Parts: sequence; C-alpha cells; structure tokens
Amino acid sequence: MAASGHVPVMLGEVLALIDAQPGHVVVDCTAGAGGHLAAFAEQVGPGGRVVALDRDPRAHQPDAAGGVAERFADRVTLVQAPFSAVRVALDELGVERVDALFADLGVSSLQLDEPERGFSFRSDAPLDMRMDTSTGETAAELVRRLDEGELADVIYLYGEEHKSRRIARVIKREQPTTTAALAEAVIHAIGDPRVSRRGGIHPATRTFQALRIATNRELDELDALLEVLPSVVRPGGRAAVLSFHSLEDRKVKLRFKSEGFTALTKRPQVPSDAEMQANPRARSAKLRAAVLGANDAESEQQ
Repeated sequence: MAASGHVPVMLGEVLALIDAQPGHVVVDCTAGAGGHLAAFAEQVGPGGRVVALDRDPRAHQPDAAGGVAERFADRVTLVQAPFSAVRVALDELGVERVDALFADLGVSSLQLDEPERGFSFRSDAPLDMRMDTSTGETAAELVRRLDEGELADVIYLYGEEHKSRRIARVIKREQPTTTAALAEAVIHAIGDPRVSRRGGIHPATRTFQALRIATNRELDELDALLEVLPSVVRPGGRAAVLSFHSLEDRKVKLRFKSEGFTALTKRPQVPSDAEMQANPRARSAKLRAAVLGANDAESEQQ
C-alpha cells in the first residue's frame, strides 16, 4: 500500500481527467508514495499496464510505491529513473505509446517526513535536498558554489521571494550546512519569524522551495518531459500534470496550448476548500490536462 499518512492530491480530479480504462497502458511519471499509482492500477485492471517512474530510491521501498508495485505485480512496473527519461524507459520495456500519462510535480511526503533528507526546516539535518541521493550536488554544495548574486536570483525566481538579496547575503556569510542553520539564516535576514510569517507560512518556506527546485533541476526535468510527450502518448491519449509552482504551471499551460495538444482544462483545476483544509500540502496545487492529437470538439470539456 501507499506510505502511511500519504494523501494523494486531487485524486478524484486526476482520475477523471486521465480517464484510464480497463486494458489501458498508463505512465505515472512520479510514483512517490504510490497513492495515484494504486488508483491507476485499479482503473486499468489485470489486462492493463502501469509504468511507474521515480528517481528517488525511497519511492521504491515496500512502504511506498514499491509496495504498490508488489501488490499489483501483474500490471505495475516500477522503474528508477527521472521523468525526463520516460521515453528511454518505455523503449527499454518495449512500450511504444501509452494511453495516458500523469506527473505529480510536488515534493513527496516521503521526502518531507524524513528529516535526514534535508527537505524540511521542521527538524535539523544535513542540507541535502536531492531526490536521488546517489548523484548530483547537495543543496549545501549548491549554496557554496553560487555567488551571492546567483543565489539571490535562484531564491527570487524559484521561491518567488522578494527579500531574496538580503537572504542570499546572509546565507553566503553564514554558509549553513544544515536545515536548521539555513532556516536561522533566513530569519536573521528578514527578522523575527513572529513578524515575518506571511499567511501562516514560515519565513524560510520560499527559500527552501527555491533551493530544492535548483538542486534537483526540476524545471529542466519538466521541460524535457513536456518535449517528449508527443512521442510517448498515442493520438487521442491524455496527459495530466499536477504542479505546485507558478513557473511549472506556466510551462504546462503553454505546452498544452501548442500545436498537437487540445486542452481539457481551460483554467487549471485547484483543490476544493475541504481538501486544502484536510491536506495543507494541496493548497498550491494546479491540475491541467490535454488530449494529444485530438480535435477541438473534445477541448475545454472540464
């Protein structure tokens, strides 16, 4: 089963837009804790197939997507790979085209809830933030490599943090190597957290988000995925992306408005008030979907 406590975001809306049928082949590009994956496996049935990708080794453990793959061994194949490698992964499995593709771009509960991963300021841990801990530089190494101006740009662009230059100056001076030290550096830069909290958001939230996106090259990964969609999804098949950042949503919107795509969502769908109350991690979610190679009659039906 999916990881304990994991709640897949906008599950009902995702299933409706993907519209997987018995016997279909579906790709879940970000298997994570397996919440959406398990639902896709139920939809396609024993005659269908779900190829699930995740670059994070943690997702492949029995209490996460790995457990879902074992439970539905007759129809789920779990591959350790970034979603930018979806075309390569399918080629290796002998799959030419799929009926539907889904990508959840949010950070997984598996990553947030394990302090040693370094994604959260709620516990002290090494400042890592890598989704694949076997490769690439850590967030601490990224901070050390960038000069002050480059770091400020990262925090402003990826975190939408308007105090980025002040924050970058303090971070470069203090050179934090743990999550607690990074959070303290942000607080030192922008003031008392009781004053700086905006809408209940911890003052370091945007900086942590920015460094996570930069460390994992998340926008480059998204660009690569959107580029290969026409070679992955069959004509008339569907693609849906759940994003949590305005830059991500803008990229998806533009791709789904381009030639060869017919948008199913005129505007992004967002979680209900009830879901946001029950699952605060859903609060910034935006869901878009499109049909590939479809005619205009199918567009904007949502």
